[in-house]
Amino acid sequence: MQKLDAVERARAVMTEAMEWPDWMWLFEKAKVREAADLAAETFESANREARNSWSDDFKRAYAEGADAHLIKEADDQAARVTKEAETMFAEAEKRFNAALAREAARKALESFDLRETALAIAQSAGKD
Repeated sequence: MQKLDAVERARAVMTEAMEWPDWMWLFEKAKVREAADLAAETFESANREARNSWSDDFKRAYAEGADAHLIKEADDQAARVTKEAETMFAEAEKRFNAALAREAARKALESFDLRETALAIAQSAGKD
């Protein structure tokens, strides 16, 4: 699977942000949000492109859950962790809590890994 530039940039921002002092989070949180949002859009676009390459039979199987459970499980897990990261970022921003924001950045990196896995599975499914 080809690396996605926006995701790699978001990874770099999240990794850097985990080392920021508390005051830096106050000034740079928009940069983190922007990077995360762009990565999410990039994943959605790549996922849509992969799914568009699927045969009609495979699309039906995915919708019904038959023979496509690995993709569905990967999608669901990635979505769950992404939502957890978003919720943590929102709570950190609301409470001005840099420690929670750092933990949210770690969770976002985990969600990127899971979304890349889900995307790789979806892309390979279109080649069967």
